[in-house]
Amino acid sequence: MTEKTHDADVAFIKALAELLRENDLTELEVKREYGKDDQLDVRVSRKKEIIQAPAMTYAAPAAAPAAAPAAAPAAAPAAAAASEDPADHPGAVTSPMVGTIYLQPEPSAPAFVKVGDKVSEGDTLLIVEAMKTMNHIPAPKSGTVKRILVEDKAAVEYGSPLMIIE
Repeated sequence: MTEKTHDADVAFIKALAELLRENDLTELEVKREYGKDDQLDVRVSRKKEIIQAPAMTYAAPAAAPAAAPAAAPAAAPAAAAASEDPADHPGAVTSPMVGTIYLQPEPSAPAFVKVGDKVSEGDTLLIVEAMKTMNHIPAPKSGTVKRILVEDKAAVEYGSPLMIIE
């Protein structure tokens, strides 16, 4: 490899690292072919620290002292359900790629789905934009949208839970 190509490769890798940082990604992998038997395979990654906020529980004001003990056991399962990982839910729809989420087909249009909507297998749930390509994400099964776990224009990683369909 010539020095000029080496400098170009270093600049290319620096640009990939900048892309990683700007888009809050954890990994990029690129194969660059220059010709027969001359290629550059680059994998740029970084460790992303995930900070999980503690689950918050809200206590209702006690109307009578006898009501407080009955409410405590009911709050425990609710707190456990809130701290569950949505990706482990059997109805979780996960992202098939790294990209940016769009909940509607265009900015002024209504969302593809909202919580409570009934969907059929194959219906478009949202779009994941990856490398300027709009990828429509279909419903893997029929059911009701129970939760939408992402916000419009949020960055997602491969395997990130997007919504729950039951």
